[in-house]
Amino acid sequence: MKLLQGKVAVITGAARGIGKAIAIKFANEGADIAFTDLAIDDNAKATEAEIAALGVKVKGYASNAANFEDTHNVVIEIVKDFGRIDILVNNAGITRDGLMMRMSEAQWDMVINVNLKSAFNFIHAVSPVMMKQKSGSIINMSSVVGVSGNAGQCNYSASKAGMIGLAKSIAKELGSRGIRANCIAPGFIITDMTDALSDEVKEAWAKQIPLRRGGTPEDVANVCTFLASDLSSYVTGQVIHCCGGMNM
Repeated sequence: MKLLQGKVAVITGAARGIGKAIAIKFANEGADIAFTDLAIDDNAKATEAEIAALGVKVKGYASNAANFEDTHNVVIEIVKDFGRIDILVNNAGITRDGLMMRMSEAQWDMVINVNLKSAFNFIHAVSPVMMKQKSGSIINMSSVVGVSGNAGQCNYSASKAGMIGLAKSIAKELGSRGIRANCIAPGFIITDMTDALSDEVKEAWAKQIPLRRGGTPEDVANVCTFLASDLSSYVTGQVIHCCGGMNM
């Protein structure tokens, strides 16, 4: 039997990058997929078609994850369409980098809202569903910079550190209800977001990584599959680094 057979997964920001890789990996393991993105554009429709071709039920939902009401409404829709929610992956994220003294309030607010508030919104909406089922796995996408900080990314680092505190608190609050909550802290992952960097910068990054390469979205998706499945049934409140040894 496949690892996620019969389970329903909700993944935020899954039209591209790491989110898309997670959705495809979950579908390959038998999960039905509900994914959200700001807009269901051609990109999202292509992702939907790619997942459907794997023989599972899939639907993309246009939703602003940073909006509390929007999120609650979309979760109601998902439950109506899929009947249950077993896995929540809070993956939606953006960067608006800048040194502290040059960072605008808007840059700070936008990153905190999209990266951290969206996770609160989805956990708040999904928890009652999982509590009724007496089971569920919540996975927050953090980052190595959420653990160690990074100059020029105080907004992003703070939002990703917040994802860790949020997951650990939820693990303590909802553990008795059979709900697990964990974090993944990816390192330097090759996506469209990082691909824009120059080759020199990418090479400099690779030299700092013991495994001497950037990670792939699939590397992160594999860790995510472990946390979503019953293989990790006694794992909660943890941060798993997926960074090639960059953070130890």
